[in-house]
Amino acid sequence: MLHHSLLIPPSAAFWSTTARALLEHEVLRNNGRHVPDYSAIRILVPHSSHAHLLRNALAAELPSAFIPPRIMTLSSWVAQLPPLPDAASVTSDSERLMSLYAQLRQHAWLKKLFSARRNTDLLPLAQTLLTLFDELTQALAPSIHDSPDGADECWEMALQQLSAPARDLLSDEAQLVWSLWKSQVDVNDPIAVRFTQMMRLADAAAESLIWIGAAEPDAMESAFLTAYAERQAVVAVRPDWRAAAVDPLYAAAWPELLDEGGVTIAQGEVVAPVGVSLCPAGSLEEEAQRGAQTVIGWLQQDKSCIAIIAQDRVVARRIRALLERAEVYVSDETGWKLSTTRTASAIAALLDVVATRAQTGTLLDLLKSPFLFADLADKPDRVMAIEAALRRANVLGGWEAALAVLEDNPLAHDALRRIADQARFLVGRKTLREWVDATSHALHSLGMYAALAADAAGAQVVALLDALEQDCDAAQDDFSFSEWRAFIGLQLEATPYVPDDIDHRVVMLQLNGARLRRFDAVLMVGADASHLPSQLNETLFFANAVRRQLGLATREMRQRMQMRDFAELLTVNPEVVLSWQAVKDGEPNPVSSWVERLQLVLERAGAAAIPAHKVEIASCRLRPLPVRMPSPSAPHLLPARLSASGYNSLVACPYQFFATRMLGLNRMDELSDMPEKRDYGDWLHKILTLYHEAVRDKKVPRSARLELLQEISQQVFDAALSRSAAALGYYARWQKVMPAYLEWANQREADGWHFVAGEQWFEKSLHWDGGKITLHGRIDRIDHNEAGERAVLDYKTKNVQALRDKLKEGEDHQLAFYGMLSDVPPAYGHYVALEATKDKTGAAEAQQYLEWQRALEERLVGALRAIAAGSPLHPNGINRVCEYCEVRGLCRKGAW
Repeated sequence: MLHHSLLIPPSAAFWSTTARALLEHEVLRNNGRHVPDYSAIRILVPHSSHAHLLRNALAAELPSAFIPPRIMTLSSWVAQLPPLPDAASVTSDSERLMSLYAQLRQHAWLKKLFSARRNTDLLPLAQTLLTLFDELTQALAPSIHDSPDGADECWEMALQQLSAPARDLLSDEAQLVWSLWKSQVDVNDPIAVRFTQMMRLADAAAESLIWIGAAEPDAMESAFLTAYAERQAVVAVRPDWRAAAVDPLYAAAWPELLDEGGVTIAQGEVVAPVGVSLCPAGSLEEEAQRGAQTVIGWLQQDKSCIAIIAQDRVVARRIRALLERAEVYVSDETGWKLSTTRTASAIAALLDVVATRAQTGTLLDLLKSPFLFADLADKPDRVMAIEAALRRANVLGGWEAALAVLEDNPLAHDALRRIADQARFLVGRKTLREWVDATSHALHSLGMYAALAADAAGAQVVALLDALEQDCDAAQDDFSFSEWRAFIGLQLEATPYVPDDIDHRVVMLQLNGARLRRFDAVLMVGADASHLPSQLNETLFFANAVRRQLGLATREMRQRMQMRDFAELLTVNPEVVLSWQAVKDGEPNPVSSWVERLQLVLERAGAAAIPAHKVEIASCRLRPLPVRMPSPSAPHLLPARLSASGYNSLVACPYQFFATRMLGLNRMDELSDMPEKRDYGDWLHKILTLYHEAVRDKKVPRSARLELLQEISQQVFDAALSRSAAALGYYARWQKVMPAYLEWANQREADGWHFVAGEQWFEKSLHWDGGKITLHGRIDRIDHNEAGERAVLDYKTKNVQALRDKLKEGEDHQLAFYGMLSDVPPAYGHYVALEATKDKTGAAEAQQYLEWQRALEERLVGALRAIAAGSPLHPNGINRVCEYCEVRGLCRKGAW
């Protein structure tokens, strides 16, 4: 028997009023007539958190001990049912999604209809369709249960509610959705299976049932209650949304939330809501700071049950971070997307590396994941070596190229080889089960699996893969790697990550999570027009008229439910603060229209306005400390080796030398898909070395030298062009210089100078009292003449005049440094210009080269001796040096 519904006003006393009404109802009164034993009564509540609220309310109403009724949710009751021997297995959501996707991708016209460029673009469509299918099944399952043709009858009735023109305009997409749903729904559908189990419970009804709902029961719940009532007494309890039970202010401001319309509210009945206040903020950070301070203030007032309603998730997460700084750990009931965690990022990085064939940026992201190679003690050294090698060689991607630059480092090469080996298994077409196995094998092989399992979010990722392995075992469709990658991305995006609860005093939840619950205080963040009401996703495919006739939720119904949740929140809780950003991107950001309607009703009634919430953030006085020029002294860090660029750094700025050469704080090379001037210089060095070696060894006559230089240049630039077409500009530039360079080189040979060696490495130890250092460097070119004299030549991609000016300035000591390195002291030093001026090139000769070398050696020894003695290294570089200095942020010049 279905009793009349008990309507309980939505108030702070909802559960105590419900308990009192139930105890006075004949269902409980008859069961508890002689002994306070209510165990024969089953009560279904909307959420497990409501069970203890009702149990506590019953205990407060009864004067003595009692045996409580069995209180649970409908889902938990259904889960207790033993499966039938011939029951069909439930198809998992993952299998349903990919099976539907496999059907959709077969139809090229579908991709055209929904503007899908690739097959994987249909995956979100399949996900949207499944959500709509579940809505249809939930609404029409009772009709199908009563009659196999019930769904078609509902569809025809829905179409009849439309006018003839509207029926003609009903989109092909809607007809397609209906046809697809009919082909998908079967005995394995999880919603259909759930309804079957609910009807099993109703058919086996053996005790009275009390159903407590936060809203009207849906189609499946209504059918279940009706069937149950045919065998046992059923009492339905829900909030009372008639005008008499609702605060007059809310009834006047939001008449659409009432169960009946046309209610007139006397102005004298409208008063400002008690405990409600407004907190507009000037920015996101200000809103977060005020919100965090408000929560801390409530905790200091010994409030132990505080809720943060996260309408604006961005601000809510910032508040959570600020509270954690204050060692207040929020219990997040809603969690956030698993895809936003670092563990999901590690999985995504692995799949991205495979998809991009080791694109360097993506590869470095994977290498720097804390979960990769967690079994290697020396992982940081290997990763650093890999990154340095890739950046130094400007490798943009490709397994072969990346492995080639690591040939000289076996440990780093082995680490990268492990990733490349696993990438080879993640190719081709596989079933979902095979893709799960291949991905899990890669995680084990790369030392990621154990590290993920030891992490809270990582354990959820591992559990997701394990669940997919079980759920998709029967799926037989094959999928490509790109489809598997997109599928995993959707799964991580759809799965919420709820961290372990640490502190239950502060809970973060969505607005609908506060239904039928009372808190000591509530902070709602995001009470502006763009977040309240929530921006509901537009209903696809079906018009509202069709949805209404089919029993699906319409936009108006969803917004009405949210408005009731908001009204209940303001009514039930003793203190509610509504916070929002009053200014956003420099523009006014209005408060929610619902709040504006409240303010308008209060103003019309002459009642007090909703007060502002004042937050006082305690100021902290900081003691200023003057910034002084750094003057480090580190004789124990004197480097054992020194290059020409290192010495130039010491001359330019001693502090720069300290940071880069003594501390080793060198900036990593930047990866670029565009060739830079440095690359151009490297190509020319290689071309000229090969050319002059060929001329020297093969005695190439002058008439054949241009052809030889062009041939070598083409070989080098062909290799460069295969990596980047942008190298073509540099190639054209060099072709213009080649004739001028050959003319200069031939004339130099005619003057008696001959090529000896190119790109030759030299090292030389420099000693002083109590110390020594090894000088090292690669000399571009060494020539000699018939008198036995030697000359050092350094190629520069500049014109002759610029090189002469450089020598006159005397700030660059590279040429003299190379002279010191040579095994045979050179008498001459030249900068060779590789840029033509008026079709001419040449060399800039260093004057008094031998004296320059001797003077440089004396200054070098003096400087190194001073550093070894503890002399401070001041940041005294000139502005031109500081402008491009990579350690300026360390010395903080300009702040002292």
